[in-house]
Amino acid sequence: MRTILVINLKGGCGKTTVATHIAAAMARSSAATGLADLDRQGSARRWLKLRPARAEAIQGLDWSKALGKPPRGVDRLILDSPAGLRGDALTAAVDLADCIVAPILPSVFDEMATDRFLKRIDKIKAVAKGATPTLLVANRYRPNSIAGRRLEAYIAGAGRSLTARIVERALYADLATQGLTLFDQTTASARRIQEEWMPLLEAVDRA
Repeated sequence: MRTILVINLKGGCGKTTVATHIAAAMARSSAATGLADLDRQGSARRWLKLRPARAEAIQGLDWSKALGKPPRGVDRLILDSPAGLRGDALTAAVDLADCIVAPILPSVFDEMATDRFLKRIDKIKAVAKGATPTLLVANRYRPNSIAGRRLEAYIAGAGRSLTARIVERALYADLATQGLTLFDQTTASARRIQEEWMPLLEAVDRA
């Protein structure tokens, strides 16, 4: 089983959107998939309750009070973490993960928060030794915008790279109200947008 931790200490950066899309993509590829919600707000759990029976099955886990034991029979487990996870809880979540996915918005406030977050997790043994890679995802990205270019410059200046760039679209919010993601859609337009996610999904599989 592979475990993917979706995390950033900054709230509102789209962690649940990223986590649900990774989960739906994994489920569509015939991997038995679990989605563990570590956030007491329960956004991922509410999304799963909206998910229609016709969609690929994703096993929901309520880990909002404490990390649980990964269930048997699950090939891929995605952890949707809360903002502000710190101390032993942060270390425990990172230690459980095979890969960390960190969404970041193109804004100076998100850049500053992400900088603090990366410095913090870089001190955790699994990350420091290179055993657990951290994949940065530009979320709600606007190509050729000032904010987008600033984010690119910040990432490059930090000696890091973006794994994927997810362009801002109202479609994400519309699908979420139905318990769905782009990976539950089969239209030509949806398939084109899915290509934005492929670098991230491929990197997660390689990690």
